[in-house]
Amino acid sequence: MPRSERSLPLLMLLPNLVTITGLCAGLTAIRFIMVERYDIAAMLIVFAAAIDGLDGLIARRLNAQSNFGAELDSLSDFLNFGVAPGLLVFQYALAGTYSTNWVFVLVYTICGCLRLARFNINRDAPLPAGAKPQFTGVPAPGGALLALLPLFMSLQGIVDASAFPLAYGIHLAVVGLLMTSRIPTLSPKALRIPRDKAIFVLVGTVVVIGLLVTRFWLLMTLFGLAYAGVTMMSIVNYLRRWRG
Repeated sequence: MPRSERSLPLLMLLPNLVTITGLCAGLTAIRFIMVERYDIAAMLIVFAAAIDGLDGLIARRLNAQSNFGAELDSLSDFLNFGVAPGLLVFQYALAGTYSTNWVFVLVYTICGCLRLARFNINRDAPLPAGAKPQFTGVPAPGGALLALLPLFMSLQGIVDASAFPLAYGIHLAVVGLLMTSRIPTLSPKALRIPRDKAIFVLVGTVVVIGLLVTRFWLLMTLFGLAYAGVTMMSIVNYLRRWRG
C-alpha cells in the first residue's frame, strides 16, 4: 500500500488534537456564558490562549505541519478569540443596556475574522530580500486578553465594568480595530529569551505559578495591563515614525 494511503501514526495527529482541545475550551466557554458563569467562561478562554501556538510548536518538532492543521488552527482561533470573548463581554456588560451595544460586538468579532483571514493569505508569502518578519496588529489571543481586561478587573474586585457598558463597548471595538491595524506589535510567540537570563525566567515562572493558584484574577489583570502598556508603546512609536 502506498505511504500516502496508510494511516498516520497517532503522534503525527497530536498537533491537531491540541488544536481541537483549544476549540473545545472555546465552545465550552460559550456554554458557560449562557448560564452566566462568566468566571468559568473567562478561565476557559484564557486556557485556550495559553495553549495557542503549542500545536504549531509540536507540529514543527514532529515535522507534522500541514495545510489542514493551519486552517484548523485559524478557525479555532476565530471562535476562541473572536466569537467567545465578544459574546462574553456582551452578556456580562452590554446586554442589559442599549440594543445598539451589539454593534461593538460585531465590530470586534468581524475585525478578528478579518485579521485571521489576512494572516492566512500572508502566511506563506515570500519576504523581500533582506527583510525581517514583522508582526503587525494585535494578535487574536492578545486581542482577547485586552478585550477581557475590564472583566478580569471586575472579577478581582477593582472595578465593576458592567456599570460602564458604553465605555466597555467602545473599548471592545477599539481592540478589534487594533487587531486589523498595520501597527507593528509584540507577539508572545516571537519572544526569544537569552540563556543568561534563565534565572530570571525561572523566578518569574515560580511567581506566576504562585499567583495562578492563589490570585488568578489579579494575575490576569497584571498580564492584561502589561500587554496594554506594551501595545500603547507600539502605537506611540508607530505614530512618531509616521509623522517623521
